[in-house]
Parts: sequence; C-alpha cells; structure tokens
Amino acid sequence: MVKLKKSGSAGRFGARYGKTPKARLVKIEKKQRKKQKCPFCKKLGAKRSSKGIWQCFKCKKKFASGVFYLKE
Repeated sequence: MVKLKKSGSAGRFGARYGKTPKARLVKIEKKQRKKQKCPFCKKLGAKRSSKGIWQCFKCKKKFASGVFYLKE
C-alpha cells in the first residue's frame, strides 16, 4: 500500500491538479489565515473575515484591502 503525504490545506484536493499549484495555494492560505499588521493601530490583530474585508480585534476597525492578504 502506498502511503500518501497530504500537502497542508491543499490535501483536500487529493491527487488532482499537481504539486506546484497546490504548493502555491498552501503558501497563500498560510499567509491569509494568520493575524496581520493593522494599518490603523500598527499592531498584529487584523484577520480576514471575508474576501477583501478585514477586521482588527485590537482597535475594532473593519476595513477593505487585498483579497488574500493586507497590502502594505
């Protein structure tokens, strides 16, 4: 029996689409899911709530920016 290695969050695609597109997806999803620096209070507290909508839990502001991660 062959043992398969799942590639992070892209493991949900199984054997489809190839290694390179899945590696790119994992890289983007890792960056988009972690807390990022808020442009208003300059602290790590902004999280993505939906496509292009971000919310800072430190200063309680909701704002629009990049779809996958905050533009600097």
